[in-house]
Amino acid sequence: MLKTNTRVPRRQFLKTSAATGSAALLAPTIIPSSALGLDGATAPSERIVVGGIGIGRRGTYDLGCFLEQKDVQFIAICDVKEKQRTAVKKMADEKYGNQNCATYIDFRELLDRSDIDAVLIATGPNWHATAAMNAARAGKDMYCEKPVTKNIAQSLILAETMRRTGRVFQAGTQRRNLPHFAFACELARSGRLGKLKKVYAHPAGMQALMSGWLVPETEPDKEVVDWNMYLGPAAWRPYNAKLLDGFNFEKGGGFVGAFNGGGVLEWGSHCVDLCQWAVGDCPPPVQYDAPKDGELVARYENGTELIFREKGWIPLGSCPVRFEGENGWVEAGDSGKMVLSSPELLAGREVAEIGGYPATYHVRDFLDCVKTRSQPKGNADAACNAHIACHAANIALQLGRQVNYDNATNMFIDDEPANRLRSEALREPWRV
Repeated sequence: MLKTNTRVPRRQFLKTSAATGSAALLAPTIIPSSALGLDGATAPSERIVVGGIGIGRRGTYDLGCFLEQKDVQFIAICDVKEKQRTAVKKMADEKYGNQNCATYIDFRELLDRSDIDAVLIATGPNWHATAAMNAARAGKDMYCEKPVTKNIAQSLILAETMRRTGRVFQAGTQRRNLPHFAFACELARSGRLGKLKKVYAHPAGMQALMSGWLVPETEPDKEVVDWNMYLGPAAWRPYNAKLLDGFNFEKGGGFVGAFNGGGVLEWGSHCVDLCQWAVGDCPPPVQYDAPKDGELVARYENGTELIFREKGWIPLGSCPVRFEGENGWVEAGDSGKMVLSSPELLAGREVAEIGGYPATYHVRDFLDCVKTRSQPKGNADAACNAHIACHAANIALQLGRQVNYDNATNMFIDDEPANRLRSEALREPWRV
């Protein structure tokens, strides 16, 4: 566990040593090689002790990436679902060959443990920001799956909380640590494409879904599913198993606003995040048009356009982006490949093609920053700006008209209906 060493005063050391007697001095001391960091093992002083909060489908993959790292020790899981607690405990115990992984229903009990350095937060999006801010106040660093917030107000509070507490925060925007996406964004930021004119994000659907209630079902025992804790800060509604993953299948499918933050946000928190990186992680756009012909155009203060495109995906796999400048363009996607307007943009460099969307590199970036106390690639400020852009686009979708955002006040200009959608009422005691 990473902790600051406490020095014992020399006088106290000598006094203690004398009290132990000569027998203690003559007794042999046997220290396992693993405790010293020998035989390829990581010494305990260099290990990062990790707990998990809400480890479901994506979280199980993330946890696998953590368990691959030799300097990680995973010791506790909290989940409102019994089957997830059992599955994750089994996964950890088999990894370490023991039965030591503790289980919790209430994440606050896990955060109370002083031996935990960092947490993996992979709950449903409804809980991401609330769990992250509680973790920061408990002195934990965190890797938090995306979307990390449900609205604009949460985005701002999250970033401010991480700055104030000095915690290391990594949003699960793992494409920031993939070589071809990083190189495409570098071309845009560095001016190699000329003055940047347009950046394209493909959020895989543009629906502003609202919550709605499903037919009530018999609520399971609290030990099986703690429904009240699952709802957390969301408005109360009767139990329905179809809501357990944040989906509302009876209303055409997709992510429910009460649990997620809207359709644009799910994939938008990846591809819009890359567009934000391409423009230098500057404040989000200030103007968002009403959607038209499957596109929603937003504009930054310098005139660069951020275009949300619903259809006509670039044929480079999921989460494709395109950056256009006056002198050239670049496209990249989850295939691991890039397409460039000119091979000269490579300038002799070789860019690794890593297909899919692996998180191993992103997890390693987080762990390294936990040790160095530096900012990871998906830090809270970068996540805040990207999420605000998605939330503002969602608001333009919901209202069906243009909205104008002021980055100085973080309010929509002369627009009470839009400003009402900047936040939501939270159930007690989950106010942030």
